[in-house]
Amino acid sequence: MDILLIGSGGREHALAWKMRQSLLLGRLFIAPGNAGTLQIGVNVPIESCDFESLGKFAVREKIDMVVVGPEEPLVKGIADYFMEHKELQHIPVIGPSCYGAQLEGSKDFAKEFMRRHDIPTAAYRTFSADRETEAQMFIRTLKPPYVLKADGLAAGKGVVIVNTQEEAFAELHEMFSGKFGAAGNKVVIEEFLSGIELSVFALTDGKNYVILPEAKDYKRIGENDTGPNTGGMGAVSPVPFADKTFMDKVENRIVRRTVEGLRSDGIDYKGFIFFGLINVNGDPMVIEYNVRMGDPETEVVMLRLESDLVALFQAVADGVVETKTVHAVPQTATTVMLVSNGYPGNYDKGKPIENINDTTDCIVFHAGTAVKDGQIVTAGGRVLAVSVLADTVDEALAKSNRNAAIIRFEGKYYRSDIGFDLK
Repeated sequence: MDILLIGSGGREHALAWKMRQSLLLGRLFIAPGNAGTLQIGVNVPIESCDFESLGKFAVREKIDMVVVGPEEPLVKGIADYFMEHKELQHIPVIGPSCYGAQLEGSKDFAKEFMRRHDIPTAAYRTFSADRETEAQMFIRTLKPPYVLKADGLAAGKGVVIVNTQEEAFAELHEMFSGKFGAAGNKVVIEEFLSGIELSVFALTDGKNYVILPEAKDYKRIGENDTGPNTGGMGAVSPVPFADKTFMDKVENRIVRRTVEGLRSDGIDYKGFIFFGLINVNGDPMVIEYNVRMGDPETEVVMLRLESDLVALFQAVADGVVETKTVHAVPQTATTVMLVSNGYPGNYDKGKPIENINDTTDCIVFHAGTAVKDGQIVTAGGRVLAVSVLADTVDEALAKSNRNAAIIRFEGKYYRSDIGFDLK
């Protein structure tokens, strides 16, 4: 099959790397891609939300399948665009409809979905800017810490956790005043859940599902989980506490109810579901949904996945995903993200990257890179994901950190404590 993969981050490089291993794959195009995907397929200079140009390209190149990496084109309706145009309807899109993508596009939509289908999650209320005083009154009823979430997409940075009412009031006002743009027009305020987080991933055809290897990512910029949230500073898979007993609870209470809920609500959904979970005294609860694979979790999940990813996508497209079994290697995969100076705030771009080819015993997935005058340069806040598969978490992290130190670019920063809470 000739496949068009949409996106330009570390997730897309990891997906491309895994898809390339499939005997079912013919040509692989990545739009727009990065300096890493350039080595696996053909980069296409079309942005991920330019649906008209993507459609014309798909027709011209006789594309057999579209795989959507990031959330923005899904929330904006790329699957609907292909279904609404006669010349594109025959091309399966791995990704939900615009309505289904509201599971990530609106935290209020997601919380209401969970409430309706008895899926365990934190108590919450949602407020718009004209109800700021009412929102403050609700905050006063909660115990600290306080969790505030911008309702819309905010590049993984729209969640704020603060310890005092005064900080909560200030953050609430900043969100309503445009801190996260239109994403903060509504704010979800919810009770704080104490426990260890993990990410679980399913592939669904809208009727059935398969569960992929789980992972744990690290959002905070600073070591020991301090500082502001980022899109993700590293990840580990498997997660030690996610044993069969716990994962049975995840499947029965969360994954199955979610897929059944999508079906009973008549929501067209073919693609990934990301379950952001927290282990509260041995019981899983949902923090959030995403409608695509996580980043940097994809980088570790793909390292452990033994199954043919393209075959799984084909089963999703054909509506027969229940015929597939997911196999994963037992070893531990880790990834350490190298980020630009200033991230997650304003950061530098265009810095030359050196020594990528001097790394050993790892795979370097490109997250925010480009090629300029024949030189690989930084092009994003998160730049490279140094990823390793080894027998133990200690061995994998040691190799990830050793190779992270080898790569050089001006202003490079990374967390050397990824996986610190799992040892």
